Amino acid sequence: MKTRYLIYTSLFIAIAIVLAQVVKIIPIGTPGAVLLPLHIPILLCGFVCGKKYGLLAGIITPLVSFLITGMPMIFPIGLSMMFELGTYGFMAGFLYKNLKVNPYISLLVSMLVGRAIYGIAAAILFSFANFDFGLQMFIQAAFVVALPGIIIQLIIIVPLVKAIEKIEKRNNFSQVNA
Repeated sequence: MKTRYLIYTSLFIAIAIVLAQVVKIIPIGTPGAVLLPLHIPILLCGFVCGKKYGLLAGIITPLVSFLITGMPMIFPIGLSMMFELGTYGFMAGFLYKNLKVNPYISLLVSMLVGRAIYGIAAAILFSFANFDFGLQMFIQAAFVVALPGIIIQLIIIVPLVKAIEKIEKRNNFSQVNA
């Protein structure tokens, strides 16, 4: 399972980076901030692979994306995202895999805790950049601008998790009987 989870984690990181590049072609102001393309694969990683791999994917993805594409700008945005996405991946895995919480509740709690951690990290990191990141800016960035991405996450993540689990169960069953 460890090898499988490492492969899945790598795949989720790659999907996140490619997805971030694909959404750039959408003719809206800041498609990444609106559609949150890095978030979906990281949440999926946490649900499918567990808290350790979700945390790892969440921390690594913004850094690898920056190294490959130059986006997100590593300081302060990328570092804030590392905290946020790491929290998403960890919480999704912890709640769903360890505590066996309902997947929709796990998703909602992961999203809220991740957003809170993002707000704290951004407030601290943006202050080092002499940029005031207050509550109004946090609400605007984390909930208003990101609302389409949040809705997309709420619609597609749990069905994708269920589909992946179904495929996993079928593959494991096939391997046992082979």
